[in-house]
Amino acid sequence: SSLASMRLSIALLYACSPIPVGAYILPGIAQHAYQDGEPVALTANKLTSSRAQIPYDYYDLPGCPRPTQGEAASQNLGAVLAGDAIEPTGYEIKMMRNETCKKLCSHEFTADERDHLRSIIDDDYMVNWIVDNLPAIRTRQSLVDRLGFPVGRKRLGPILENGTQPQQYMMNNHVVIRLHYHQEPTEFTGSRIVYFEVEPFSISQFEAQGQNGPNLLCDITVEPYSLDIQGPIIYSYDVEWVPSDIRWSSRWDVYLSLQGDESVHWVSIINSAMIVAILSGMVALILVKTLHRDIARYNEIISAEDAADETGWKLVHGDVFRKPPHAKLLAVCTGTGCQLLAMAFVTIIFAAMGFLSPARRGALLQACLLLFTTMGSINGYYSTRLHLTMDPGSVQHKTLTLWTALMFPGLCFAIFFLLDLFLWAKGSTGAVPFAILIALLLMWFGISVPLVFVGAYCGGKKEGWEKPVRVNQIPRQIPPQPWFLKPLVTCLIGGILPFGAVFTELYWILTSVWRHTFYYLFGCLLLTLIIMVVTCAEIAVALTYFQLTAENHHWWWRAFFASGSSAFYVMAYSMHFFSQQLQIVAFVPSLLYFSYMTLVSLAFFLITGAVGVLATFKFCQAIYGSIKID
Repeated sequence: SSLASMRLSIALLYACSPIPVGAYILPGIAQHAYQDGEPVALTANKLTSSRAQIPYDYYDLPGCPRPTQGEAASQNLGAVLAGDAIEPTGYEIKMMRNETCKKLCSHEFTADERDHLRSIIDDDYMVNWIVDNLPAIRTRQSLVDRLGFPVGRKRLGPILENGTQPQQYMMNNHVVIRLHYHQEPTEFTGSRIVYFEVEPFSISQFEAQGQNGPNLLCDITVEPYSLDIQGPIIYSYDVEWVPSDIRWSSRWDVYLSLQGDESVHWVSIINSAMIVAILSGMVALILVKTLHRDIARYNEIISAEDAADETGWKLVHGDVFRKPPHAKLLAVCTGTGCQLLAMAFVTIIFAAMGFLSPARRGALLQACLLLFTTMGSINGYYSTRLHLTMDPGSVQHKTLTLWTALMFPGLCFAIFFLLDLFLWAKGSTGAVPFAILIALLLMWFGISVPLVFVGAYCGGKKEGWEKPVRVNQIPRQIPPQPWFLKPLVTCLIGGILPFGAVFTELYWILTSVWRHTFYYLFGCLLLTLIIMVVTCAEIAVALTYFQLTAENHHWWWRAFFASGSSAFYVMAYSMHFFSQQLQIVAFVPSLLYFSYMTLVSLAFFLITGAVGVLATFKFCQAIYGSIKID
């Protein structure tokens, strides 16, 4: 067991290390060594924008037509749901063959096409190219800038007679394609591409007559191409091959470093660990000192007068396991939270091992979807067992199971379908085809729902979890409660610490999703998830103890909301991120953002709430099983 623990620790540290790419590339990514003169395919993915958040097909851009040869690359389910659409391009690149000012095509824009391009430039859309499965990185003045490169840019034009200075729109119509390659003659023959950078320019090319016909002249220092002034546009490109010492197994390092300094993640882990240490000390103080003293006092043989003066959590032993209001809904929420937690844990484990690397586009989203589908049995089992615990005489198992199987997935599918209609109306590649929607429904009703019923059947074959004390027939009156034990106050207090444990990683995850970067430190994310689970359990137990000490036995929903309220902080932070980090102003992108963040916050609410209520139930089992009840 010690050897297994040591291996797990080494794996987590390696996944969190500043050079994690070796773990990424290890599982089954094919390496290709190009021979001199061998064609190198340059493909184009969707157009993306942090401002608009609506992806479009590459050939929605007016300009060069789609080549007659080559077909769009097939995508996995996750890539289709993410809106990826990888198309061939007309760029002719051959290994170790430099090109200078090579013409791709020319085009005369119509007035409508110019207006369309202006709106694309206003929304800061980025062109995303791919070579040998590596995305293009834009460089400016030899510095790595960001993934992809902009369609164009804006600048202030000359001052007019009326004193105004209108903006002009410049098209990036010339690119310098730099492909870095690595050679290792002792290991393989040929060259491996390890880095792909693009430097875009807006220039006004012109053709001069040469001995072998017209020659295209490109000068990056001349006046840029303006959509507002000039006529036909010429698209051209340079190709430069640059030797590199970067090995193929480390070629994703530069891409992953775009997210920022890894030390920030370690600071987050240390901060979260300190929160857990403080909470653990508080809970240990409750369990070791206060509870030990309470149990010893309650188990003493006392007189009738002492019994009359007795106060504390023992007095509510006949009500502590009383069925709460809306017990069925609580069981459904808890079961769904367990399913989501299991999905998140297994997904992060696989990602930390490198099986869901950025090199496999859509793999992470596809894994989440498949794991959620196949873990429906966990949902059915825990929701049924918990409902039988709260309401042992219930016979509405089928209704409960239907609620469990349909409630959260149904809400997600309804919102997703509504958003898909908006994307379809916009002509976006993010609009999921009808066949994929049918496939999702088949996965839901053909796999997930039957597994929920299987889990519910297994849970129904057993009785509810053991309750160490009986429930009185007449509920006990609850005395007036102090202000700090009011539901709103305990929820506000309880949600802060779990949110604080995940705050930093949440920022990086939102950045990767909405600003189109890579998130890769899944080892750190796994540690953060564990810390969050422990924090949720401890804060729910601590607040429930104080509530029971005040002779308030309504703890079921309070325990769920005590830790689950962290989701409200997640939603509030997403609003802050929207206003400070994104420049979204249009209705549909805003609808997309807040709809998806609402679903994320709801999932977080279910996960943290489920942890809180199950941990608190085990706590109540332990303390009430330790005292003598007359």
